[in-house]
Amino acid sequence: MYVTIPSEFDVEARDSALPLCPCNLTETRLRGGAYLYYEGDEVDRLYQVKSGVLRLTRLLEDGRRQVIAFGYPGDIVGFPSNGRHHTDCEALTNARLQPYRRTTLENGGSHPQLHHDLLQAALREISAMQDHFMMLGRKSAVEKVSSFLCVLKDRVGKPQGQYAQVKLPMSRADIADFLGLTTETVSRTFTQLRKSKVIALENIHTVIILRPDALLALAQGDNAAQRAQAA
Repeated sequence: MYVTIPSEFDVEARDSALPLCPCNLTETRLRGGAYLYYEGDEVDRLYQVKSGVLRLTRLLEDGRRQVIAFGYPGDIVGFPSNGRHHTDCEALTNARLQPYRRTTLENGGSHPQLHHDLLQAALREISAMQDHFMMLGRKSAVEKVSSFLCVLKDRVGKPQGQYAQVKLPMSRADIADFLGLTTETVSRTFTQLRKSKVIALENIHTVIILRPDALLALAQGDNAAQRAQAA
């Protein structure tokens, strides 16, 4: 999952399960905290997340960490870079994954529909990654956190009357490393959104979206909404 404008997602394509190969590779299960693969490992499989949440990270030479993406149900993880994984991939929660052979992405002669679907998934990932890079370089802290919550509301939010509940299996440090912010800035921004009654914090891992329209306006850089939120 990358941060982009929620309405730009192809929801049906993103959430639908890819077809199985006739070889029917066995489902992979991970416990929270377990690694699926490490940066530099040779790519043999791609994986579609069926349940749970994954975290994809890279370490800079000086030891700093960048969270590249989060893998939610419907997402495909493990696309190769020169035949190898370019991130570590860790399960934040217990997760179930459907593996597909890497060769199916590279040569679709035997399974043309699966080849097509994997290729389309890779193209969607590139597009979402480009949007995410623009967000990292151009959006303010409030816009970044609001965009993040908007995407999660659309992906996994559970209706609670006129509100929506969003679970955050990741830490504030994870969110900070994903959005290019400090942990303190992320925590402060959550507090600002709570004080302005845009969200409520049920606990550190559960957010209630009280005013989704206001949250979306903040995500899109509405100056009036930001002034009202700061007041």
